[in-house]
Amino acid sequence: MTTQHEASSPRHATSSTSRATSWSSAPWNAVRGGLVGAAESVPGISGGTVALVVGLYDHLIDAASQLVHAVRELVTGIFRGRGAGAGLRALKEINWALLVPVLIGMVVVLLLSLKLIAPLLESNPVPTRAVFFGMIAVSIAVPLRMMPRRFGPLEAALFLAGAVVAFVLTGLPEAQVGEPELWYVFIGAALAINALVLPGVSGSFLLLVMGLYVPVQQALEARDLGFVGVFLLGAVVGLGSFVKVLRWLLHHRRQGTMAVLAGLMLGSLRSLWPWQSESNELLAPTGSVAGPLLLALAGAGIVLVAVLWESRVARDA
Repeated sequence: MTTQHEASSPRHATSSTSRATSWSSAPWNAVRGGLVGAAESVPGISGGTVALVVGLYDHLIDAASQLVHAVRELVTGIFRGRGAGAGLRALKEINWALLVPVLIGMVVVLLLSLKLIAPLLESNPVPTRAVFFGMIAVSIAVPLRMMPRRFGPLEAALFLAGAVVAFVLTGLPEAQVGEPELWYVFIGAALAINALVLPGVSGSFLLLVMGLYVPVQQALEARDLGFVGVFLLGAVVGLGSFVKVLRWLLHHRRQGTMAVLAGLMLGSLRSLWPWQSESNELLAPTGSVAGPLLLALAGAGIVLVAVLWESRVARDA
């Protein structure tokens, strides 16, 4: 199993360098990828948050950055007449034993969750959001534990800035777009995929704000290959433009980056407040409060157990 100590240690100075992963751990990595995919299907939940909790975040960013570099080397080498040698060598260096199972689990569970979890949120919004509220509230401790140094004034300022940004973003009203143009789908996918790698920022919620969440669901159900192809192309371009920057920040500005990520997660709790109007306005609790409170505590307990278990696995490894 891949060693996660560097990503999980609360006082490690820099993010971990990707290491070779055994294919024997593929089922477990597929499960972890599935958890990330399930999170991305629910507006207000960030896949990046789940990746942090299950110890995947640093390694996925490293692997994604390696993949972007390899593709760039391959394309530029061919078009400039240098051949594909450099690109093929870069492809061999990618941690495929980690990346492939995670991506398979993520895509499979994401497609299933769009048909299961999203309707559950629509039919039972208060209890469902209560569970997720508790889960994300406890998860804020994860990036704070991953800081290489103690929390200081600068980190406090970055933490609050991230919280304000996420709070404002999650308060934006949902847009209504009947048949979006393909250029708009491309841009929406590029932005949403960046939200995937940022804890606290939900790609699904950004799609809702842009009015693309329902059209994407409909395109998947109708097997609209043109729409889905443009969406995937936008996602690839968006991820390739951002992941290298994020990887550099994790390796060279880890302290401040983790403070911002924790703040984003705090601000995102706005979208998971159980009592909301249809236009995302926050409401005072109504009806029985005990049920949602217990569900929030249950969600928090699940994440707490997952964090403690991941820490134990990292120590053993």
